[in-house]
Amino acid sequence: MAAQQQPWSPPAQKAPEPVLKLYNSLTRTKTEFVPTTGRHVKWYNCGPTVYDSSHMGHARNYVTQDILRRIMTDYFRYDVHFVMNITDIDDKIILRARHNHLISKLLSDTTALTPALVEQVRAAWVSYVQSKVGKGLPESERPAAGSEFEAWPALVERFGDRAWRQANLQRDEKFEMHFNAANATLNAIRHAEQQLQASQTGAELAHTLIDASKDVLALALDKQFGSTVSDHTIFRSLAAFWEGEFFRDMRRLRVRDPDTLTRVTEYVPEIVSFVEGIIKNGYGYEVDGSVYFDTRAFDRAEDHSYAKLEPWNKGNLELLEDGEGALSVTTGRRSPADFALWKASKPGEPSWPSPWGPGRPGWHIECSVMASAIFGDNMDIHSGGIDLAFPHHDNEMAQSEAYHNCRAWVNYFIHTGHLHIEGLKMSKSLKNFITIDEILQKYTARQLRLAFLTQLWNSKVDFSESLMTGEVRGIETAFNNFFTNVKALVSQAEAEGPKLDSKNHFQQAERELTDSLHASQAAFRAALCDSFNTPEAVNVLRDLVSRTNVYLKAPGSNVEIGLVQRVARWVGDMLRMFGLGEGESTEIGWGQERSADEGGVNREEVLMPYLRTLSTFRDGVRKLAIAKGDNALKDILALCDKVRDVDLVPLGVALDDQEDGKALVKLVPPAELIKARDEKRAQAEAKAARKAAAVEAERQKRIAALEKGRVPPQELFRPPNVPEGTYGSWDENGVPLTDGEGKELSKSAAKKVAKEWTLQKKRHEEFLEWQKQQQ
Repeated sequence: MAAQQQPWSPPAQKAPEPVLKLYNSLTRTKTEFVPTTGRHVKWYNCGPTVYDSSHMGHARNYVTQDILRRIMTDYFRYDVHFVMNITDIDDKIILRARHNHLISKLLSDTTALTPALVEQVRAAWVSYVQSKVGKGLPESERPAAGSEFEAWPALVERFGDRAWRQANLQRDEKFEMHFNAANATLNAIRHAEQQLQASQTGAELAHTLIDASKDVLALALDKQFGSTVSDHTIFRSLAAFWEGEFFRDMRRLRVRDPDTLTRVTEYVPEIVSFVEGIIKNGYGYEVDGSVYFDTRAFDRAEDHSYAKLEPWNKGNLELLEDGEGALSVTTGRRSPADFALWKASKPGEPSWPSPWGPGRPGWHIECSVMASAIFGDNMDIHSGGIDLAFPHHDNEMAQSEAYHNCRAWVNYFIHTGHLHIEGLKMSKSLKNFITIDEILQKYTARQLRLAFLTQLWNSKVDFSESLMTGEVRGIETAFNNFFTNVKALVSQAEAEGPKLDSKNHFQQAERELTDSLHASQAAFRAALCDSFNTPEAVNVLRDLVSRTNVYLKAPGSNVEIGLVQRVARWVGDMLRMFGLGEGESTEIGWGQERSADEGGVNREEVLMPYLRTLSTFRDGVRKLAIAKGDNALKDILALCDKVRDVDLVPLGVALDDQEDGKALVKLVPPAELIKARDEKRAQAEAKAARKAAAVEAERQKRIAALEKGRVPPQELFRPPNVPEGTYGSWDENGVPLTDGEGKELSKSAAKKVAKEWTLQKKRHEEFLEWQKQQQ
């Protein structure tokens, strides 16, 4: 019988691998992520409505979505198809484009400051106070028609009361913005009136008035002339400009471009067909050229449910109206919750042909059509900011499920949390936002990304100065120092060459660090599987770095360079995976923080400052060596100090002298090195000053002591050195024999003066010697 292999049993898994779970807004729980088609993931992300500068709220949303996308693609290795839209036609875009156009036209048409122009701005201001500012005021304080100017000073005084402002903000969250715009306009009006009285009527003065009051004036101009704006390129050019600015900002933030980008204006025919399909399925109806979604019919259907994300907001009219836009006409709807699928265009609005007449898409239908065009009747992930959950995302799902006749258009809905800055929520509509351009002048893209990584993606982010200068700066410094030290160790080991290792066993310290690496890798995966828990994942990396630092600093340890490199490379790989830097996978560190639009590196520009420093140092050493001076060694050491303390500091290179005579090289921001050098100099100067002061004090003390010997001992007991009549007679050396009454000095008194005379004789001799030295 032929020999056979022994039966084999599969190994028993001691610790099961964690599965990825996502916090799903559809369940408000963490649910296991199961893509519908193998490892292929269909992911749609709501893009921006492009009508103004990108701000920190955009950074919070799109950087966070980029982090999650990188985790899915670069860590979990899913094959993600990431689609994002650009909303390039919308009520906000139409209004902003018209306002800009009408203000520009007024500026070009105005050649002088005139009473008519001032009156035009005054009328706009009155209308603005009544329609905008008045919404936030209590009814008892709203100015009566015709009394706006007289009532304003009292309102300005009340505005200083924080409690009063807060109460008005409860009535209208835009109250403070409207009040500030009205106040600025009124100040401009008064200034213009003074200029008119002084017969100052130049065009630049008129333009200053228009610019200062444009927020108020634009509304009045739009009400009067908005319907005359017929050039639709005005709307497209505004959107195109801000789309370009948005992507420029995203690349500066190291946010990857979407795999597929869609624009609403490129999908209008598909939108018309989609709306027709919804009507055909019984969930849409037409009113005066507009088409609305029938939310009650949809909610009554057996397989459908309206407002899956936030059903408690079904009757929130404020949110529903905000979702419809400022230009919407809502008369004729069957229910206040019904929303526009197609809007009949009014004069001054762009339009496209449709079976219901000229019109334009409703806001919510846009994403449904574009996502369906790419993914069909189902997608794995839909993402966006939490402020879009209702009504936008709920309406998206309802109309998409109505069109496709499906139960679930989206499997996982993930929403990023709000951004608060120093405790206050940011809003573009409230004009209290910080632009991305402004924030990148203060912090780097890496620091901003670290700030978002340290907080959960779906929670509210509190962005503050203390967060950036404290935790974020501390994390960045800790990783920088770790990578710098490891690189220095590797360079030193490479310079010394391979060593014969006499070890024949795995040292305990190495075993512990190896175990820590494996445990950290498992903990890191567990953290990311726990609904992308990046704060915990970053803490895992920080803890591993701390353990490695302990291993490196252990006294008498024989460092295993290969193990340290493995740790450093893995930590660097994970940081780069989060988008914190660029570099090769074999590189130690998180790589360079290069901007996305940075081209090839100019080697001459980068290297020449360092090469000039090296060349200057070499020239100095050669000169001293050739001269063969007595102080050559001392002078060469001085040159070395100059390179370290002066020449390399502006280049951001720190040389840290070690006990073994070899310097540890670090790359540090030049400003930090200059600050540290100046502080060190200041400390040295203060120490030298203290030393000089002590020497001078000692000198003055010695002079004071020597000055006591100025009087010869023969004159010590004679006037004026003692009061007249103190002594009656003296011997030949000036030692007193009798007191002032002629009585012989007692034995003790005679002994005392003799002792003082002897001491003075010594002092006088020292004084004379010092005086001789001075001469």
